[in-house]
Amino acid sequence: MARDYYGILGVAKNASDQEIKRAYRKLARELHPDVNPSEDAQHRFGEVTTAYEVLSDPQKRKIVDLGGDPMDSGARGGGGGDPFAGFGGLGDIMDAFFGAAGGGGGRGRGPRSRVQPGSDALIRLGLTLEECALGVDREIAVDTAVVCDLCRGAGAADGTGTKTCDTCGGAGEVQSVQRSFLGQVVTARVCPVCRGFGEVIPDPCRQCGGDGRVRARRNVTAKIPPGVGDGMRIRLSGQGEVGPGGGPAGDLYVEIDETPHEVFVREGNELHCNFRIPVTTAALGATVPIATLVDGDYELDIEPGTQPATELVLTGKGMPRLRSSGRVDGRGDLHVHIDVVVPTKLDEAQRELLVELARTRGEEVPTLAANGRHGGLFSKLRAKNR
Repeated sequence: MARDYYGILGVAKNASDQEIKRAYRKLARELHPDVNPSEDAQHRFGEVTTAYEVLSDPQKRKIVDLGGDPMDSGARGGGGGDPFAGFGGLGDIMDAFFGAAGGGGGRGRGPRSRVQPGSDALIRLGLTLEECALGVDREIAVDTAVVCDLCRGAGAADGTGTKTCDTCGGAGEVQSVQRSFLGQVVTARVCPVCRGFGEVIPDPCRQCGGDGRVRARRNVTAKIPPGVGDGMRIRLSGQGEVGPGGGPAGDLYVEIDETPHEVFVREGNELHCNFRIPVTTAALGATVPIATLVDGDYELDIEPGTQPATELVLTGKGMPRLRSSGRVDGRGDLHVHIDVVVPTKLDEAQRELLVELARTRGEEVPTLAANGRHGGLFSKLRAKNR
């Protein structure tokens, strides 16, 4: 009778190759004689090994799926022979116990350099809208790691140096040997004494403690180009953190924090503002001065009969267009939104003028009754809505 190889590994008949391999690894770890010395475990280990050999071979698995047993030829002795015969070689054995990385080798990558590159730094810089439009050179104070001026990055006290680590012998890693059914398996890990450098500093610098760098405040000049905006970052190459051992510095990123303007509202390269004009100017038209952000006063033409919420566009009076290359390519527009101001208080002479204007235009003139209620058109509208 054919053996149930799927049942031995505890997988379904439609299990993938990876599922079969994972099941085999799990059982091999549990049943190996070095882990479980019982006779039953040894017997099951042999069965598991044979089942893996069969199901990991496409031809043998096909025979199983057709109801046969590829191990009935007598060549394997019913699975009671060499318990390691089912492994596809030394790689399968190592894979089962240590994963794809293996556990041996005994040879590492050697010591790493004490001099390492530094990391980047970030600082926020507040700018007004005018400064964003014109560009500015701003001196800023930054706190970063700098090269220790006492040991000049070496990390050792003056007149001393480093020596080879006694623990790892300069290799930067230590090895350990473990016994297994394969014999001796060598593993390597970073040396805990020198931290992988392969050398130690017997007499560290009293200022940096052997790191080769200290934290200090310094001034850096940031050249801000025209057209920057809120959230943009300007990179200052080599102005970031100095690396361990006095390694090369990273970059400093200056992030723009744009302060809202009291008059202009920015939308990308476009500027918007509200401009208040009296009702007489809106009706008669006029040329009036309007302040722009960076170009001073501009003569704005108000056409006769301008209506409230009219939008006038001043081409090229907006923000500079800053390209990714850092070059300025033209400017956006300034959008002027007209706000017509209707007077709330009129003296008698002003009221008479407006009444006369209404009569000449053929418009009904509102009258104010003694009780304070409006007559004329307003009273008719009120009566109609009752």
